[in-house]
Amino acid sequence: MSAQERHTPFLASLLAGGLAGISVDLTLFPIDTLKTRSQSPHGFLAAGGFRQVYRGVRAAAAGSAPSAALFFGTYETMKPVIAELRGAADDDEDSSSNNPALTHMTAASIGEAAACLVRGPTEMVKSKMQTNAVGSSTLSSTLKMVVSEKDGRGFGSGVFGGLYRGYGITLMREVPFAFIQFPMYERFKIEWEKMQGHDTSPLQAATCGSFAGGIAGAVTTPLDVIKTRLMLGSDKAGVPYKGARDVVERLVNEEGSSVLLKGLQPRVMW
Repeated sequence: MSAQERHTPFLASLLAGGLAGISVDLTLFPIDTLKTRSQSPHGFLAAGGFRQVYRGVRAAAAGSAPSAALFFGTYETMKPVIAELRGAADDDEDSSSNNPALTHMTAASIGEAAACLVRGPTEMVKSKMQTNAVGSSTLSSTLKMVVSEKDGRGFGSGVFGGLYRGYGITLMREVPFAFIQFPMYERFKIEWEKMQGHDTSPLQAATCGSFAGGIAGAVTTPLDVIKTRLMLGSDKAGVPYKGARDVVERLVNEEGSSVLLKGLQPRVMW
């Protein structure tokens, strides 16, 4: 394990992650709304355009803090554990086990799996409200509608309805995102600290995170489009999507492969 590695206590990570998550999500929520509407099968304007860009913000606020807290708490907790396991598995100082990138990627993936337990249902409800889906006039009516969708297309639909219909694809989006973002974020900070000879400031760390997140967001945009369509449930004709593969095939055949990049600009900004 690198001597430059620093590990944050679990409680501090939990609190800081929760506060950071809700602050970012609420501040940038309009950008997320524009992104989601641009990915709607009904088109940007029909999904709401630039109107009521804070629609669904209560759903985002309810899930933001716990999902972010789960991610950062798990991420910071797992980093030293994984580093220790890798070090025990290979005592050769010249081996790749001393490269922290794999540790960061693995810890981030585990963190995402935990966070998506909250983020998946939150994204489901939020997406319905952001795109003005039928029956999504209020948070309670949207939640009731989603829970009533016991059509077998989501994990545990007999109990949770459609809340976890997008869990798998959300995880498939978040894990590659984390694989790209967090090693880059950690590397950017290390290089900046080497260059200036002392620790990065909060503003500098935020800048590193912004660049890393923008790159990761751009690369994973196609997965985000698939996630949005699967969560919204059906195409513009009302024909239900059967799964992620069905979404991809129908998008490419009916709308062209360029549709997989819809929402790229706001996703990078977000």
